[in-house]
Amino acid sequence: MDYNKAALEMHETHKGKVGIVSKVEVATRDDLSTAYTPGVAEPCRKIKENPEDVYKYTFKGNMVAVVSNGTAVLGLGDIGPEAGLPVMEGKAVLFKEFGGVDAFPICIDAHDAAGVIAACKAIAPTFGGINLEDIKSPECFEIEETLERELDIPVFHDDQHGTAIVVTAALINALRVVGKKMEDVHIVLNGPGAAGTAIIKMLMTAGAKDIIAVDQFGTLYKGCNSAEAHKNWLGEMTNPRQIKGGLKEALEGADVFIGVSRPGILTTELCKTMNKDAIVFAMANPTPEIMPDEAKAGGVRVIATGRSDFPNQVNNVLCFPGLFKGALSVRARDINNEMKLAAAYAIADLITDADRSEENIIPGAFDPRVAEAVANAVAKAARETGVAKS
Repeated sequence: MDYNKAALEMHETHKGKVGIVSKVEVATRDDLSTAYTPGVAEPCRKIKENPEDVYKYTFKGNMVAVVSNGTAVLGLGDIGPEAGLPVMEGKAVLFKEFGGVDAFPICIDAHDAAGVIAACKAIAPTFGGINLEDIKSPECFEIEETLERELDIPVFHDDQHGTAIVVTAALINALRVVGKKMEDVHIVLNGPGAAGTAIIKMLMTAGAKDIIAVDQFGTLYKGCNSAEAHKNWLGEMTNPRQIKGGLKEALEGADVFIGVSRPGILTTELCKTMNKDAIVFAMANPTPEIMPDEAKAGGVRVIATGRSDFPNQVNNVLCFPGLFKGALSVRARDINNEMKLAAAYAIADLITDADRSEENIIPGAFDPRVAEAVANAVAKAARETGVAKS
């Protein structure tokens, strides 16, 4: 099937993918007077008296803003807010279809962090949460950190943390398959941008102690003096043996390779230098860092990619619908590390001991159990860590 052609036809036929559907009927004068003036003034007065009643009388409690400035759209790069709109519409569809969460795409003309922050703060009263999407690094770090600190609704950059949560879930099960523990394995991550940095932080939260980050210039280590602040932080916090060099040096004896970088960077020969029962997550899209058959030829035991035509697809749709569903259900004011880790384990634990195998370490995108399991785990973690308001 030619998906490019089919997508163009679908988008043109429907004029996009989302619209507004009224929850109430307006067929009579009484209907009109209740939905709008004069009756609508009463919930306005109630909310004025008690701002928290906005969750009682409006859609805020189940509405997420999907916000992008179009600076890092899929693999297309900085294509602008208008060109990014089809992706944000698609994200809104996935929120609804997989998690029952209402979401609205908002593409803003703001290339700097300050502009995006100001726009999000201005629209925050309307929404119960904000999902940041397709915003380039390093601005995405400042944007998310500032909004998390200054808003009382959950803010989540899916390109960072959605990816990190699903990768962690998949790795939990991959390690179960090969009989290794998170705290014991040597992990190499290639491509420490927004997603890569978040993956490293999430794996550290999950107990990983030996991680090396590799960028286009080589390994990150103490004093590497990168031009990017987050890479200097990684140099300080990872690479405990201070290995210097490139991917070749980092991979010698490694148990796990995680790629969020570019096609073909990993070879069969490099895989042969890894430890026995190696795990490879090659997630560059649409062409991974190494194809599964090439990795297997190098002795890799478990391989995952971002593609649906291979086993073990790492797909963010396993995370964000349920995560926001859970956070909104308890009116969490934040999405903290405990909630993220709970989401990862909820996804991983859906694969039973009997079903887990080298080619089955993570649920499929259409598994109907995922969103509810994630939502319940996230809500529980929010309550236990004191960020839930209800």
